[in-house]
Amino acid sequence: MTLYICFWLAVFGGCIGSFLNVVIYRLPRRSFLSKARSFCPSCGATLRWRDLIPVVSWLMLRGRCRVCRAKISPRYPLTELFCAALAPLCFLRFGFSWMALITFGVVTVLMAVTQIDFATMEIPNGLVAALVPFAAGAVWAVPGVPLWERLAGFFAVSLPMLLLALAVNGAFGGGDIKLMAVCGFLLGYKMTLLGFFIALLAGGGAAVFLLLTKRKTRGASIPFGPALCLGVAAALFFGGELLSLYMRLYR
Repeated sequence: MTLYICFWLAVFGGCIGSFLNVVIYRLPRRSFLSKARSFCPSCGATLRWRDLIPVVSWLMLRGRCRVCRAKISPRYPLTELFCAALAPLCFLRFGFSWMALITFGVVTVLMAVTQIDFATMEIPNGLVAALVPFAAGAVWAVPGVPLWERLAGFFAVSLPMLLLALAVNGAFGGGDIKLMAVCGFLLGYKMTLLGFFIALLAGGGAAVFLLLTKRKTRGASIPFGPALCLGVAAALFFGGELLSLYMRLYR
């Protein structure tokens, strides 16, 4: 029965991933509602239903548009695969619960934030707003985190980031600050601080790698949003275990 449930959750997740690809492509271009049907970014041809089956269509088309034969980025099937894996993982981690639904919703939005921030160095306000219902729902769905901890989480990271951004030009973007404010309310201050610590490790490691491989030069801007998204996702999935491990190390 578990395998059967996971299969259909994977199908559902793949469909969400397909929609997420539309969001990732159109939102930075401010064309989300300009054309209802999916289309090829190269030639503009409207895609048929058989071109929109998650992962399968990309494989059948061998990664090329049916009309103009332009290459289709592997980002599309990878995003669909990610969401297809995420849905059953949330079920296996949290069971049939509101926490599973909230975690799936939050992480899919964070995936969109990550890809858009990588491409544009901006985090759209619409994606931050999309996290608000999940953060509000967590108050009811996860009663183990008191409201005062959530309010403290709202400011725990976002306020220092804001002050640092005001003191040092370009230290953090406004999107990063708003993202951590909403995620702070979602997680509570303990998990928010943990997620930010993970983000610092991930972001610092990525920056060193890019500098060593000369993909970035000293002083170049590097998006921090993806590292923040990774930290928040890790805190959602494994925060309790990571905090327990940390406490055991320093007893």
